[in-house]
Amino acid sequence: MRAFLTIDDVTGLVAEQFGSDRRVTMLERLAGGTKKGVYRLRLDDGQAAILYVWAAAENYWPASETVPDDPFTDATGAELFTVNSAALTRAGARVPELLMVDRGRRHLDADLVLAEDLTGGTLEALMERDPRAAAGPLAELGAMLRRMHTTYGPEWGRLATSTPQRRTPEEMILARALGHLAQAAPRDQRLEAARPRIEEHLRALRGRVAARREFALVHGELGPDHVLLGPAGEPVLIDIEGVTFFDAEWEHAFLQLRFGPAYALLGPVDLDPRRLEFYRFAQVIGLIEGPLRIAGTDFPDRQWMLDLAELNIRKALAAIGQPSSGSLPTSLSTGLRGPTMLTA
Repeated sequence: MRAFLTIDDVTGLVAEQFGSDRRVTMLERLAGGTKKGVYRLRLDDGQAAILYVWAAAENYWPASETVPDDPFTDATGAELFTVNSAALTRAGARVPELLMVDRGRRHLDADLVLAEDLTGGTLEALMERDPRAAAGPLAELGAMLRRMHTTYGPEWGRLATSTPQRRTPEEMILARALGHLAQAAPRDQRLEAARPRIEEHLRALRGRVAARREFALVHGELGPDHVLLGPAGEPVLIDIEGVTFFDAEWEHAFLQLRFGPAYALLGPVDLDPRRLEFYRFAQVIGLIEGPLRIAGTDFPDRQWMLDLAELNIRKALAAIGQPSSGSLPTSLSTGLRGPTMLTA
């Protein structure tokens, strides 16, 4: 059984941050995260804050083989969170205000970040409840993304490291996708049978991508559930550990997947269609392997992950001219929603 935080665990932290006369009246573990714990603290004076906790008991992902230069896999931890928060702020992107960072494990056997509590809900919820009202935040998010995607770094990779890269982003993504396919295929007979043709398709898509050296600041996995609404209704980016310098097409492949028809309201920058197509298919493969892997753990929403994998298995087979029969899983019939960090 996983042991999550209780009020007693955070009394020292609260006393240090807010004063010894303050008392915690509620500690709520928020749903959705798969790598870290996210808790809402509420105090007896009505003040609230969000506590991020990076601890083994909060991480549902089992270990897997990865390519060594993949900046998106296992992008987690307080260091990435704080470095990326500063970089996004400099680029003109709104993120939650940081109130406290503890990487010395003074309060718990875990890295901690205490941040501003944003109570306006997610952009995803607003899009479902009132699409017309969501138009303004979507346009503002688009402007924020254009600022990020015209903020460039000298090399691609995580902001918290300075290791020179020896290969191009598209070479890394090809190796990543082939690795995901190799791990996922034994778990599904259809994938195993189609694996040679899927590999061939991946290599063909990679072969059509022209060389380029322009690395923009990207979120890495930005869906409308990763955008909260601030006090003035402004979009605020969360789950920022995967922020990196990379191709903007990687970001937009995921944005198209997650925002659907509303994607046009973001007003994207100019993109390379061949690079975008390659990255889109690579993400399909990742959205098979990741959900199948986490579905083999004690993750509480296992069926949703299996349904997500099924949806993307069908996409992969259709891309090589091998469509699957039957209806889509019910939980995904209205779009890609659910737990975050799907491609860890």
